[in-house]
Amino acid sequence: MRHIFIGDVHGMRQELECLLDTLDLQPTDKLIFVGDLVDKGDDSPGVVRLVRRLSESHDVVVVEGNHEEKHRTHRRNLSRGVVREGEVNDITKELSDEDIRFMESFVPFHRVPEHEVLVVHGGIPGNWEHFPESLQEFDSLSNNKKKRFLKCSRTRVVCRETGKFRPLGHEHPEDPFWTEVWDGRFGHIIFGHEPFMDGPDVREHSTGIDTGCVHGGSLTGLIIESDGSRSFVSVPGRMLREPRDC
Repeated sequence: MRHIFIGDVHGMRQELECLLDTLDLQPTDKLIFVGDLVDKGDDSPGVVRLVRRLSESHDVVVVEGNHEEKHRTHRRNLSRGVVREGEVNDITKELSDEDIRFMESFVPFHRVPEHEVLVVHGGIPGNWEHFPESLQEFDSLSNNKKKRFLKCSRTRVVCRETGKFRPLGHEHPEDPFWTEVWDGRFGHIIFGHEPFMDGPDVREHSTGIDTGCVHGGSLTGLIIESDGSRSFVSVPGRMLREPRDC
């Protein structure tokens, strides 16, 4: 069985279709999306529908990215009568009930034990001493702990001295990108969130596969074969947003 990990799609349906064709999917393939299926691109609803339909024929896991989290918050606010105009609301209007139920099934992380891989959207702060072993363990956490855990969908840089998460806009010049100091304590991390325009960021304990499709880079899939061997497949993307538009 192949495990296929797909980087941030960001509403780029045409590129996702092209990548899936290039991958020549087999019935036994398992596909894991690292998050941020939506926003920025020109067909977010089409991406959600495409992945939802793909899940009807294949084993598909979608890790919730910070953009899906933003949509989840928006839907919750809508249920309370709070409407905020903008891209998120426009996309929500185009989603079917089936699409929304599918998005509600997205998970905060995914483990692939046979390859010692942990998939998160963003990264892991260096001061974390424990990571949930299962989704059941995550579900047992208190609401406050769950909220703190969601930092792994936003982590980019961390404090050099403590390893703590630095929120966007609060970074210091000396703060490293989290993978520069990551020691692999929870496994090899496959992640998205940060666009690497020159291709996947491969390190000893992590692999970043957001290659900036919506920024004119590419959409990338990482394939891990049953014997553990790895390869990348990429298709070119269109630049619809500037690279630092997070």
